[in-house]
Order: sequence, then structure tokens, then C-alpha cells
Amino acid sequence: MSVEEKGYFTEENSVEVVTSRNANARDARLKQVMEVVTRKLHETVKELEPTQDEWMEAIFFLTRTGHTCTDWRQEFILLSDVLGVSMLVDAINNRKPSGASESTVLGPFHVADAPELPMGANICLDQKGEDMVISGRILDTDGRPIENAVLDVWQANDEGFYDVQQKGIQPDFNLRGIFRTGKDGHYWFRAVKPKYYPIPEDGPVGQLLGALGRHPYRPAHLHYIIKADGFETLTTHIFDPDDPYIHSDAVFGVKESLLAEFRLKDDAVRAKELGFHGPFWQVEHDFVLAREKNANTESRAGASGTL
Repeated sequence: MSVEEKGYFTEENSVEVVTSRNANARDARLKQVMEVVTRKLHETVKELEPTQDEWMEAIFFLTRTGHTCTDWRQEFILLSDVLGVSMLVDAINNRKPSGASESTVLGPFHVADAPELPMGANICLDQKGEDMVISGRILDTDGRPIENAVLDVWQANDEGFYDVQQKGIQPDFNLRGIFRTGKDGHYWFRAVKPKYYPIPEDGPVGQLLGALGRHPYRPAHLHYIIKADGFETLTTHIFDPDDPYIHSDAVFGVKESLLAEFRLKDDAVRAKELGFHGPFWQVEHDFVLAREKNANTESRAGASGTL
């Protein structure tokens, strides 16, 4: 019997020996996951041939990452973000049919139970920043408006901070709101022009970015979660294409289809109608929702029944 057949560990057969020990795993998916992770990890170690000191530094980095996590901060998610893994998982789990709006990462600052507001309301509660009006339509992939679509919107302020980061400085639910479309699928609300901001850089992930010569900034954006009966929920952003970090988002969240046009308007009459006191920014962006897969099946079945 050879060494390999006895199951002794060698540099050459390391993957096979380790994964063979998982033969009795109670969960088939866990077994599959660990086989892939083990194989890729061993391939990495064999290619890089780290020293003992380098391997311990990697372990200490992960230890520091864990110690940085709190009830309100998840440093491992941040690590996933800056390595592009969060966006890759999002892309795999949100493959869209042709014409549907693309998704992007949720981000760490969504707050449940934001107030539902009348269409056109101003979500800026402290009147700080450059005025902005945002509008568009919620459509299906055939271009038809979606009635009763619910938009959950939120953004950072003109200094790059969310309300939850500045308790006692910004009002609760500042720059947040929920809107519901009518029959025409149209939405609009007032806000302020957002600004780019850094992801938390005072922990091990920020230190890693610095060591790699990377900046920690996310380009200016507005967040949306859009829901409608019979359609897949869309979690996405719209971005300012003129932002200095638009081509180097620290978490890789920018997609070309999510670039909106931010136009500066100097229209005194329109500004007065909107309750603004000078020039303002105007953004128009439509979103297209994909039907739920079972909704598509039911729709096709219903259509075939009428022929």
C-alpha cells in the first residue's frame, strides 16, 4: 500500500488527504464548499510558498479583523467588499433578464422602518447641502409602468455622512424615505446632492488598503430598494458620473448602467415651485424591474390559455 493510499499527508497529496476526511459530512453542500475552499487554499499556499512568519501575519490579520467587529460594525463584510467578493456574490445572485436594471451592494447604512412620505417630499430634514430633485419611472421589461411600487431611498449628506453616523448632529431618518408609485409608475422626491465618502479605514481592512496603495473612497450615490408585487426586489444605487472616484470605487459597486446625469439647473421659477432658493441639481433615472420567475411562468401560461 502506497503512502497516498494510507492517507499520510504530503505536499503533493495535501488536498486529497484533507478532503477525504470529510467523506461522512452530514451536509452535502457543506462538503462541497469545504472541498472547493480547501483545494483553492492549498493551491494558493503552494503557489506563494509563504514563510512561517508570513503565514502567522495572515492569521493575525484575520484575528485583528474579527476583534474589530462589533454590534454595529462588520469588518469581515468590509474585507469582502474591498476584495470584490461582495459584488461578485451579488452579481451571481441577481442575474437579470435583458433590459432589467442592475443591482449593486446594499451597503451598511440601511435603516428599517423609514417613514413613508407623500410623493415629492423633501427627505433632507436639516436643510443642509445643495438642493436636488430626483425623478423617474418604475417600469417592467416591456416598458409598462408599475403601479404601487415601493421605493426605499437613502443617501449620505453633503459631507459624506449618513444620519446613523452622526447621532445628535443629523436628525433621525435624515435623507431617508419611502415612496409609493401611482398608476403612471412615476416617482419623484427632493434631497441634496450627495458626496463621496471613505469606508471605515481605522481598522485592519483600511490598513490593508493603505499597504496596497488603494484609497478608501466610494463615489457619490443614492441608494434604492424597489419592491413590487410579482417582481424581483431590486437593491441598487445611482451614481454621479462626474465624481472623482467614479472609476475606482473602493467596493467595486459602480456599473455603467447605474450612472445618472446630474444636471445643475438655474431656473428661478422651477426652483420656487420646488421650494428651493437658488440653482439646484436635477436627476432623472428610470428603473426596470424583472418579473419573478414564477410570475413569468404564470404570465406565459395565462397568455397561452387565451390563444
